[in-house]
Amino acid sequence: MPDQQADKRLAIMESAETLIAELGFRGLSMHKLAQKAGVAAGTLYRYFDDKEHLLLEVRLHVSRRIAEAVQANVSDDMPLKQRFRTMWLNIWSLASSDGDLICNRLQYESLPTTTGCNTRELERKMFTKVDLLFDQGKNQGLFKPLDNQILAALSFETTVVLAQKHVSGLYQLDNDQLQAVIEASWDAIIQH
Repeated sequence: MPDQQADKRLAIMESAETLIAELGFRGLSMHKLAQKAGVAAGTLYRYFDDKEHLLLEVRLHVSRRIAEAVQANVSDDMPLKQRFRTMWLNIWSLASSDGDLICNRLQYESLPTTTGCNTRELERKMFTKVDLLFDQGKNQGLFKPLDNQILAALSFETTVVLAQKHVSGLYQLDNDQLQAVIEASWDAIIQH
């Protein structure tokens, strides 16, 4: 029975994620969600206290999926540049195949968090390998002494934009160009 409950909870969160992608946060109602998830409206409240609690859980679910994808096949004993390149390509792949997931994360980040937990801190802990990469690079004097979130914006967040433009056909990158872009992203965060 606990597995069925977990499956139903996950199905509700995934339905909410789909509705948010289609309609935005303002278009999401618990009634529409119940219809999309194929459950009674009262069932939603067995799993989530209210809409705010649901949005928090969906946000964390999305962040967890992104963190797992970004940090896949990365180990702490890899050289910094190899870790960076692997994460960059992971983001490229994710943004190319599931761009809505990453784009929607920006919506979640703009939501005010009024719950008792520190959502941003929970999310940051999900990206420990990214933080470790930047911390080690700064400690070695290789990376610019900037906040990790700024280093990520200068290097990894641009990957999402590039991948989306590539997928939409605005331009195409062959393998050589892709390697040059990875080098340019690396160059943006290293000390000169």
